[in-house]
Amino acid sequence: MPDPGRALPDILVAALALVRDRRVLMVTARARDVLYMPGGKIDPGETAAEAAVRESLEEVAVRVSPTSVRELFTVVTQAHGEPDGRLVRMAVFAGETDDEPRPSSEIDAIHWVDSAAADRCPPAGRAVLARLVALELID
Repeated sequence: MPDPGRALPDILVAALALVRDRRVLMVTARARDVLYMPGGKIDPGETAAEAAVRESLEEVAVRVSPTSVRELFTVVTQAHGEPDGRLVRMAVFAGETDDEPRPSSEIDAIHWVDSAAADRCPPAGRAVLARLVALELID
């Protein structure tokens, strides 16, 4: 039985910030209207950068050049849909690809968004959009 006094472990995830024309790629999944970054949990033995590259291929069918991948920042915030105090720690990476993103079977749609879409995002997505604006990568 979990110890109620013990904090839940952070959820470790990695995401790709694919930016084009001052907009960033986000996705909707499972017939929901909430926008998410392409990404997901980091598998055992995998680096955060490797997870971002793998998840990008799985979710939006883009092959990111491994030599182009660079960490932009990490956001730590309340995890969407989790008990209060359960945090998500999302490492966000930039990367380059010549591929045109398209939704996989687990993704309903892709969206190119700017900061005006923040109200459609969970806490981590809002934090990512704010950081991308601060870096002058998106509007």
